[in-house]
Amino acid sequence: MQRDTVYALPQAQLVDFAFNESVADVFPDMIRRSVPGYETVIGLLGVIARRYAQPQSRIYDLGCSLGAATLSMASQVRDTDVHFVCVDNSAAMTSRCGQILQRHLRTAQFEVVCDDIQAVALEQASVVVLNFTLQFLKPAERLTMLQKVYAGLRPGGVLVLSEKLAFADTEEQALLTDLHLEFKRANGYSELEISQKRSALEHVLIPDTLEQHIERLHAAGFAQVVKWFQGFNFAALLAVKA
Repeated sequence: MQRDTVYALPQAQLVDFAFNESVADVFPDMIRRSVPGYETVIGLLGVIARRYAQPQSRIYDLGCSLGAATLSMASQVRDTDVHFVCVDNSAAMTSRCGQILQRHLRTAQFEVVCDDIQAVALEQASVVVLNFTLQFLKPAERLTMLQKVYAGLRPGGVLVLSEKLAFADTEEQALLTDLHLEFKRANGYSELEISQKRSALEHVLIPDTLEQHIERLHAAGFAQVVKWFQGFNFAALLAVKA
């Protein structure tokens, strides 16, 4: 695992964060050291897929990055006729994702698509994963994306949505932001790295409150929405299609 040093040196001009070659090179280390509970979420995605994957269905990993969620789910899904579709708009990510999945899965078991998740058709899905992905869409586009997911799911299918959260209460926001910063410091990030990455993400990652997520999921059609994990200001929801 290559160590993340993307923001280790002072940058004269910070540009918006992008999932480019330099990020793809260090992504496993970056997300492990930046997102509290990330490894737990990935591991439990396998349990959820084991429960909800339907025979002859598709499992979509939208915003797949290097395919960690897909590998976790594939390790637990018992039906051999389930097909995995991994989608990401970063060529750097999808190129590496395809190489990684080829080492662990049968070629016929998966496909990797480099495209905008909003442009890809979703069909016969039993499980859809948006793992820290929706937060990178423009807020006005998020409901439409969830409606598309809902329409592509079979009855009884599920969406797993993992996101960074905002909080309406200013004291709660301040407390959980501070704990997240301490998490990064504890994982070896310097104040310079933390500051520069925060600035790079400011206009790219726009978080919603938990209440906004739940309301939007219900508006998209999901009958049941459950928060099943939270680590500081990061959470994962399970939305079930009746």
